[in-house]
Order: sequence, then structure tokens, then C-alpha cells
Amino acid sequence: MMPDPTRTEADEDLLPYPAPPVVHYAEQALLGALLLVPERLKTIGPLEPEHFANTAHSALFAAMRTVSPPAPEVHRTSPVWPNQLLDAAQPQARALTASYLHTLISVCPTDAHAPAYAQMVRSGHARRVLRRHAGLLAQAARAPGPDPAEAVLTRSDELATHLDELVTAFPSHPGSMPRTPAARRPTAEPSAEAEDDERMLLATVTAHPDELLRMRWLHEGDFTNPLHAALFTSLTALALSGAPVDPITLLWEAQQTGLLRDGPGPAEILDLLTCPVGAPEHWGQKVLQRALLRQAVAVADRIAALTADEATTVHQLVIGSRRTLSALSAVRRRWHEATGSLPRTPPPRRPAVSRPSPVTSVRPAARAGPGPRAPARPGR
Repeated sequence: MMPDPTRTEADEDLLPYPAPPVVHYAEQALLGALLLVPERLKTIGPLEPEHFANTAHSALFAAMRTVSPPAPEVHRTSPVWPNQLLDAAQPQARALTASYLHTLISVCPTDAHAPAYAQMVRSGHARRVLRRHAGLLAQAARAPGPDPAEAVLTRSDELATHLDELVTAFPSHPGSMPRTPAARRPTAEPSAEAEDDERMLLATVTAHPDELLRMRWLHEGDFTNPLHAALFTSLTALALSGAPVDPITLLWEAQQTGLLRDGPGPAEILDLLTCPVGAPEHWGQKVLQRALLRQAVAVADRIAALTADEATTVHQLVIGSRRTLSALSAVRRRWHEATGSLPRTPPPRRPAVSRPSPVTSVRPAARAGPGPRAPARPGR
């Protein structure tokens, strides 16, 4: 197997080559078909150089789109087409050699299946781009800037737009639900800042219970500390029933609901409710924003898990990703309600990508290359 041009010399000295993914062989087969029969370029449907995972393959396909192929009778008797492609692609991919072009020809089962190989290449690209969108969403949530919620919502919209584009490019099929099992949802990791924000929220809401009735956008599941979540539920129950709300009534409610049975003592709960500062809405928004970021990370992790399962088709990825993204949409609706901001207008959709032409039964052209050889990657 020839070296991968994306590796450095240090990588080659220290690491063994991993087995190439299936899409690598599809890229080889497609390029081999186009080397054999340049006219197949008209039958493979919409395809761009960036759809190829291998940089050398991408450069070669870009050359195929810019270099005019020779007349069919010239192509059958002379290697003009491969030589022209090699000259055009080598400045961007020094790993390409004449022998590797012969390898591409030899590993292509039949040039008539070029449209099918092109669809495989498109599928591999769609999987990689979806994984990249998930990574950007997780990055926005884990490394927040001045306005973390805005950054997360922007990445979420970009992800949703990409999913819409995939729906038009990849048809549905029976059994479209993803088979990848969902990982157990990680529990929220409490931080000192989160603990302080939740304590301040509980103290200010206890001091101003009327504000709680206007904070229906905050839910128990938004808290990182289970005790704080349970106390918030008790406060909400008292406020909704019209009962008096103060530290003592909340302590009594906590006892009735069993919070004191195996949990903190009365003095600890009363200590949580002392020194209210600021407005409940301010602290509630901070708690909700943190919940929004956590949900974004969970969504990104789930989509990354779907894309890592090679047995999942692109349409299954779309179905599973959309269902996962709906959990984040539910939190963002509450965020818009809490902040008084209007939900953003979704970006305009790009024109639908036409589906590739079906594979037609065409007799394969005679091959002019060497005999069959093992699949290889381009070397330097």
C-alpha cells in the first residue's frame, strides 16, 4: 500500500497506517472510471473536488473538470488524458504519480457504475461535513465567548440548514430511523459558578415569590444541583397554590416532600436562602443559559456518535440529527421567552441539489491499463 500524502514524515516513522475507510475505495473506483471513460463525467451528477476525502483524489478530480479530454479515438490509442491530468494535478498533489493513475484504473470494477461511486463519495462528504458542524456546535458551547448563547444558536442554525440540504440530496428509504444506540445522557457537572448562581436564584425567588409566576420558562431540569432543582420545584408548587412563601414555609415543604430524610439538614437549607441579591430573572437567565449550553454539547455528542457509525446511511443521519436537534430547539424557545428576544429567521435555503442520474446498463469500455492490483493510496 502506498503512503497517504496527508501524513507527515514523523507520522510515517511512528505510526502504522490505519485501514482506509470504504469511501476511499469508492473514490478510487470513481476516478478510475473517469480515467477510462472521460464521458462518464456527464453522468455522475453534481460533484465537487471538496467532496473527496483524499487530497490527491480531490486535486485529480479538479483537474478532470478543467482539462478537456481528447477525442474518443485519440483516448483509445494514446495516454494523452492521464498525462494531461497528471501535469494539472501534481502542483496541488505531489503524491500523484503515473503509476498511481494506472492503479486507479486497475481497481475500478466497471466504469458503468461511476454514478453509484459518485453517490458514495457524496455520502462520505455529507457525513464528514455533518460531523464538522457538530464539532463547531460543541466548541461554541464548551468555549463560550462574550455571548455564548448567540454563538450556540448561530451554530445550531447552520447545522439545521445543512440537514435541510441533505434531505434534498439523499432520498429516504425503508428503515430510515438510525440504528446507533443513544449513549446515556451525561449528568450535569456542577461548577462553583453554577452553584452560586442557583443559590442566588433560590434566595431571590424566596424573597420575591411573585416573580416566580413570570418565570415559567425555567424548568427543574435546568439546574446542575439536584437539591437546588428539588427546592425550585417546591417553591414553584407553593407559588402556584397561592401559599405563603418564605424560608420557613419552604423548609416545611422540603420536609413534606422528603428532602430532609436523607439530605441536608434544616440549617443548611436555610443557609441557602440567606442574602438575596439582584432580581430573580437575572439569575434565572444565567441558569437557563447554562442549560442551553449543556444541551448543545449533548446534541453535538449524539450527532458525532451517529456519524461515527459507518452503517448509518445519510438519510438515517438526517432523521437522527433532526430528532436530536429538537431537544435543543425546545430549550432555545424558552431562552427566547426568558430574554424577550424574537426567534431568529432561518437563513434562506440553498437550491435543491438534483439527484444523480440512475446507473444505466452500459457495457464497460476496454481497459488500457495494467492488470488488477491491490488498492493503494497515492504516495509522495
